[in-house]
Amino acid sequence: MEKRDFIKTTLLAAGALFLPRKTEALEFYPTTKHAEWAIIYGTWCGSSRDAALWISEGMDGIAQVFDVREKPDLSGFKHLIVGGSIRSGVTPKELQDYLSRHKALLANKIRGYFAVCGNMRQPVKQEQYDQFFRDHLIKLAGVEGVAQQVFLGRVTFGLMDPDARKMMQSMPGMEEYDNLKRAECMAFGRSILEKMGENKES
Repeated sequence: MEKRDFIKTTLLAAGALFLPRKTEALEFYPTTKHAEWAIIYGTWCGSSRDAALWISEGMDGIAQVFDVREKPDLSGFKHLIVGGSIRSGVTPKELQDYLSRHKALLANKIRGYFAVCGNMRQPVKQEQYDQFFRDHLIKLAGVEGVAQQVFLGRVTFGLMDPDARKMMQSMPGMEEYDNLKRAECMAFGRSILEKMGENKES
């Protein structure tokens, strides 16, 4: 083996030692060791992920945040916030299936719902609250009388699946936009804690 090839092979082998055996998404760790709050969300392009993280920020970071595709075990949590991105009036199928399958477990834990919807860039009205919560998430989870919030979303063509991107780009005047507000998400998280009289550790 020539010296150049030997050096190249050695460097490649050494580099492989530093590669992780399994690539995993970053997990959001709460600010308390024994988190009793969790936020679970369903998303297509990441808008509800950011909303969930910002909601937890508004709660001073005491809530663990889960993508429903992780199929998290929420049995150890006392309080849950549930939400997701809206497309054609409903959240992702993974979230729908999870809520239906774990209805009994979630029954006494849900403290709030949220939805993220572009809403054709129009202001949110009572109609959206009825459609997303009363007629959708509440029916799936079976929990009423808790906090609800609709956040305006965003459109990023490059993050969409081909069919959705084609549909969106075919709409007259449609362009990428971002109406999701961190401050609004944080305020929602804060309001839930205030409503429950939380002190971070309970």
